[in-house]
Amino acid sequence: MFLRNLLYCWLLTATAWGQWKVQPAQTEAHFRAVHAVSAKVCWIGGTKGQVLRTQDGGTNWEIHSVVGAEALDFRDIHAFDAETAVAMSAGDADKGAARIYRTEDAGQSWKLVYQTHQKGAFLDGIEFWDKEHGIAFGDPIDHKFFVLTTSDGGKTWAEVPRDQFPPIEEGEAAFAASGTSLVVSAKSWAWIGTGGSTFARVFRSKDFGKSWEVAETPLPAGKTSGIFGLHFFNRLRGIAVGGDYLHVSDSTQNVIVTQDGGKTWQLLPSTNPPGLKEAVTVYRQEYKAMAGEAPVASVIERLITVGPSGTGYSINGGKTWNKLDDSPFHAVSFAGKDGWAVGAKGLIAKFEGFRATPQKKAFRKK
Repeated sequence: MFLRNLLYCWLLTATAWGQWKVQPAQTEAHFRAVHAVSAKVCWIGGTKGQVLRTQDGGTNWEIHSVVGAEALDFRDIHAFDAETAVAMSAGDADKGAARIYRTEDAGQSWKLVYQTHQKGAFLDGIEFWDKEHGIAFGDPIDHKFFVLTTSDGGKTWAEVPRDQFPPIEEGEAAFAASGTSLVVSAKSWAWIGTGGSTFARVFRSKDFGKSWEVAETPLPAGKTSGIFGLHFFNRLRGIAVGGDYLHVSDSTQNVIVTQDGGKTWQLLPSTNPPGLKEAVTVYRQEYKAMAGEAPVASVIERLITVGPSGTGYSINGGKTWNKLDDSPFHAVSFAGKDGWAVGAKGLIAKFEGFRATPQKKAFRKK
């Protein structure tokens, strides 16, 4: 006969949370462009023609003022490594503000590799599939989006003929808010998220930006609202976030997802915190767990989204969100588990990782 002892034990259930640690930038420039290359290397673009670089994980930031670009606002940046990067400025082309610069010496010198003076041109984003093939785009001209491509690492750029594009809707454009209204994935795919019209739309190319098709989404849009940030896990699974930049705390739905490469989109509940979200990316941590006596590689993935109303994260592909904090970031970039977010007035923060807050829970064991 066995005695049945009533035992109360405590389980530790983990509630994930994360923390941003602000890093001194020694500048008052406003930032909307960031690219994390690795745990040590990150590049940032901002106003006053400034580009920042760290090669020690953010302990020290170098400030580079691009000669001749002192009045420009670098709204997107793509870095290949610690030495080579391409920076894009947003602004009216007929005022000399639509330019692309390239450095090969860690930002010590910059070469102007592209500029247009076409009236109506306004660059919104830049991306690369690999070290050679890249794409940049800007607001519509003659009712078609303005797109550039490169096949030499950004040293030269050529405009894609506009007859390859579906026409835009009345008022439709894109937002140069975080450098992620244009994203690429797989070997040749690209997506552009829009706003400005009645509903946000997503343009899609499968051939390095040569030809395009467009899909309407259920995300409401308007003159100041629509899609601000995109992320694709692969060529089929993607997510977009947005909102209204005049109503940054509005609690309306601001997340859509696709499972078919952007052909169709589904509306999900609002983020937490609610309000405008300008960028979304993936935190990815690899580790080894023990399965018996053998180590097994495992991965933790979480979506992280940022905006003026704060940072949120999701562990289920955007179906539900948890709040991290209220920091007013505009852009975010991760290299695995290491990432940075940036905002106005020199705001730079590095992500210190997810923690587990223990919560006690009783259960009975007989």
